[in-house]
Amino acid sequence: MLKHKDLISQMTLEEKASLCSGKDFWHLKSIERLGLPEIMVCDGPHGLRKQNAENKKVGIGNSYPATCFPTAVTTACSWDRDLIYKMGQALAEECLQHGVSVLLGPGVNMKRSPLCGRNFEYFSEDPELAGEMGAAFIAGVQSKGIGTSLKHFAGNSQEMKRMTSNSIIDERALREIYLRAFEKAVKKSQPWTVMNAYNLLNGTYCSENEWLQNKVLREEWGFEGAVVSDWGAVNDRVAGLNAGNDLEMPSSGGVNDAKIVEAVKCGVIDEATLDERVDKLVDIILKGTANKKPGYKFDVKAHNLLSRQIAEQSMVLLKNEDNILPLKRVEGEYVAVIGAFADNPRYQGAGSSIINPTMIDSGRRAFNNSPISVKFADGYDRAGKRKNEDAYITEACNLAKNASKAVVFIGLTDDYESEGFDRSTMKLPDGHNRLVEAVSRVNDNVIVVLEGGSPVEMPWADDVKAILNAYLGGQSVAPAIVDVLTGKANPCGKLAETYPICLKDTPTSFRYPDTKEDVQYRESIFIGYRYYDKVERNVRFPFGFGLSYTSFEYSHIKLRKKNLTKGEGAKVTFTIKNTGDVAGSEIAQVYVAKPESKVFRAPKELKGFVKVQLQPGEEKKVTVELDDRAFAFWNTATEDWCVESGEYKIFVGASSRDIRLEAVANMKSEDDATIVDLRESAGVYFDGDPARAREDDFKTIYGGEFKLAPEITNDSLNNSIERSKDKGLAKFIYNTVDLAMKPKGGVGSSMITNTIMQTPIRNYVSMSNGLFTEDMADGLLKLFEGKDVAKGVGKIAKGVPNALVNLKSLLKSI
Repeated sequence: MLKHKDLISQMTLEEKASLCSGKDFWHLKSIERLGLPEIMVCDGPHGLRKQNAENKKVGIGNSYPATCFPTAVTTACSWDRDLIYKMGQALAEECLQHGVSVLLGPGVNMKRSPLCGRNFEYFSEDPELAGEMGAAFIAGVQSKGIGTSLKHFAGNSQEMKRMTSNSIIDERALREIYLRAFEKAVKKSQPWTVMNAYNLLNGTYCSENEWLQNKVLREEWGFEGAVVSDWGAVNDRVAGLNAGNDLEMPSSGGVNDAKIVEAVKCGVIDEATLDERVDKLVDIILKGTANKKPGYKFDVKAHNLLSRQIAEQSMVLLKNEDNILPLKRVEGEYVAVIGAFADNPRYQGAGSSIINPTMIDSGRRAFNNSPISVKFADGYDRAGKRKNEDAYITEACNLAKNASKAVVFIGLTDDYESEGFDRSTMKLPDGHNRLVEAVSRVNDNVIVVLEGGSPVEMPWADDVKAILNAYLGGQSVAPAIVDVLTGKANPCGKLAETYPICLKDTPTSFRYPDTKEDVQYRESIFIGYRYYDKVERNVRFPFGFGLSYTSFEYSHIKLRKKNLTKGEGAKVTFTIKNTGDVAGSEIAQVYVAKPESKVFRAPKELKGFVKVQLQPGEEKKVTVELDDRAFAFWNTATEDWCVESGEYKIFVGASSRDIRLEAVANMKSEDDATIVDLRESAGVYFDGDPARAREDDFKTIYGGEFKLAPEITNDSLNNSIERSKDKGLAKFIYNTVDLAMKPKGGVGSSMITNTIMQTPIRNYVSMSNGLFTEDMADGLLKLFEGKDVAKGVGKIAKGVPNALVNLKSLLKSI
């Protein structure tokens, strides 16, 4: 039933169609005669990126100052719903000041591989944790009347060919891993919008996937908002609208609006379907308008302090041998602080989420304001240049050899991780590893501080006394790090992802990133700790791990009921005591296991958690409630959630590999007869290594032949420069870009290169507000091939004058 039937009945067909695409990069269209104004949407998940149209600069760096909060990879390590809720509220307040109605976040995609270039924007490898964090973020933002956009829906786990790659995922892995965080966030917090991913999912573009958008999202989960495309994610607008996509962003300059009008006139789109899409958009426009507060100002200092608090609560102490931390002042001694990241920290990732911060706190100033006597050395070039590397290391060692302790700041530099490309290695920059190894040879008390958005290999881990992982901690990360190092703040973060020892240990190391269009997720449900536990592989630091300056004792586990029937959850009660000398917070994790099963399972799975703050000697009884889904798996035979009868173990742990308490529950279910036993036909998922599953093994659990991506032909609008790089104009552009960008290096060149090379030609139309027409796109494809050159040049030349006239205004809006 339409909420805004009277208003929609007054619209012309053309007006309805026009509302289904953006006005430009950041605005929805208005219909002034009906009192519908335009509203604004903006990136991003950890800070507001509103473009400054008055500034002479163009591009993603041209934005108003906003608080740069810690990124999702960091905040997830707080495991703190209340803290994420407060961050969401603060982000909403900044939206209110700038007249922004919808904030484009959070991202809850799963970390299938540590190499994904966008992992810093995502919470976790575990859907329970990611879903809870995402739901808290959404609830916080929307409590202030600002909408959110839950993204990227779904199966978007690599940046390589992200606009044309096809994620082939078995439905059980989809339901239990890749869709679960979205489901939890939708059901708990009802985001105003859900954003399509770029990729195809099992053979169909996400923006055209009727099963994903209508059946699962709307019918099963009860989603009430609008589905919006990621910027340039629309392939076939008419098919997408029929399949449940409400809004195309940014704008094709009316190209696709006209196609919608024609499709309605021809009967391809039922006008009632169009009315449903428009109804969702009108609802967002009206809500976004009603909640505006002209003249509102957010508290810049308060938001900066909140960013600092979140950073402190999210840092993870990975090692603290001999209790070398916290640092204490000793007269006549100094601590060597080494590394360019110490003074000029890496505090955010790169890409569409990059924030122009309201302020940046200096690490040097923070150390100088602490009680510790320190001396500084750069250690390496901040931008990652290798020139003078030996001189930097020599200077650092000369400083460190006479110091009582050496704190070495290292991490991933800006050109190592970003939206738009994936990492090729888990290694740190060579100069950073060499620096730690060299300093460790002259000082026995080395403390490493890591900054970066993804797990890295640590060949020096056994040679240092302490490791503090600050991740990407936002604009106030520098004083937050000093607070933790000096004991002003007690670290309480725990890893939201596993740190493997090396890349070859990961479940996707054989196939990631997959350069083919069809990407087989052969490991199925076994990603992250589920995989490492399954194959009993040693890891550097396990999921859920983190140390404190105090200690905690677990005791007295009790289940409300030990005998359960399908549909029931469990209430788990236990006691945590602070047995140390300082106040601290502990994150207790509840895992569920089914040791004997007819279906393949991870040895245990996170199903709940609680964060408890305790004074020295204090103890608290805490309760974690598990819903009925904690005992269920997706049964592909019945296409429904299924509960297997028998014994379940419920573990309470300080990490996934530090289990402190255990209880047993017995389940009775009538689903057993529906369970298909695959132990013979898909044995690798039961007793072998799922990462080494063959294609036939994967087809068994997938349910038959794969749903492949449509073939991309030379004359297809999904063709790209990279695909046609061996001939015609595409060869010239490819070689020219490669030649121009290679010497520059850095994250900007990697992003630009991948964007130019891999972007489908259709996006030249959809991302240009129509300045680059479909006729021009057809001409460009002819030039790519080196055929019909004259005709191709003619088509492009015809559209150039109009494009040049409007190019500047387009760039200003990006």
